[in-house]
Order: sequence, then structure tokens, then C-alpha cells
Amino acid sequence: MNYFITIIFSVILSTTSSAFAQSSTGNDLTIKVSGIDSNDGKIFIGLYNSEDSFLNKTFKRAVSKIENNQCAVVLKDIPEGVYAISVFHDENDNNKMDKGMFGIPKEDYGCSNDATGFMGPPKWEDAKFEIKGKSISQHIKL
Repeated sequence: MNYFITIIFSVILSTTSSAFAQSSTGNDLTIKVSGIDSNDGKIFIGLYNSEDSFLNKTFKRAVSKIENNQCAVVLKDIPEGVYAISVFHDENDNNKMDKGMFGIPKEDYGCSNDATGFMGPPKWEDAKFEIKGKSISQHIKL
């Protein structure tokens, strides 16, 4: 009988521990974008979690409407780590960044730390930041 009570107690304890472990959340990342030329269209936001994925494959993404030439988005449950953000203003609302000759963007864009590229896109090293133990905010000016 004690054997069965021990098993039942162990199952309950492990289930409870798993529930508490899963309820543990990451950090919130608030992204504020300002300097937007107009309230037309929307802002696309990409969060990247590695140099290899930067500007290629997002870890998390969001789309925001624009009010008063600015917007703010909160990405929730972000684990500790190193990240970078890119944003662009899809002013004509066609759900993509329009590019001109030589792939140069026609629509405004920006990256975390206000990183800019020289003769190409911004570099991971210039755009990266760390989330460690607390929620943070990033401000990007277009």
C-alpha cells in the first residue's frame, strides 16, 4: 500500500513541478518605432536570435499599425539571449519591402541600436543587444 501512495505522490509532485516550470515566462521586449513619414500602411518588425538568421529568418515577428507617425509593440516571453531587430515601413501596404535598382530599399527601414549599413545592410555586430534577467525596451528611429 505504501508503494502505491509513494507512486501517486510522485506523479502528483512531478505534474505540479512541470506546471510551475511551464508557467515560468521569459522577458518582455518593447519595441518603439518613431520618425515614420506617414500613417499609411504598417510597420513590419522582425526579431532575430543569431547572426546566421539576421535579416533572413525571424525568431519572432509582429506587424503594427501606425498612429501619430509612431508605433509600439510588445513581444512577450523572450528568453535571455542576444538579439537584433529590423523594421520596415510598408507604406503602400503590399506586405513586402519594395526595392529598387541593385536591391536598394524604396521604403524606410531601421535596426536596433540604429545600426546602418555602408554599401549594404546593417551588420549583426552593430544591431545586436542582450536580454538578461529583465524586460527591456528598444527604440528605433526611421
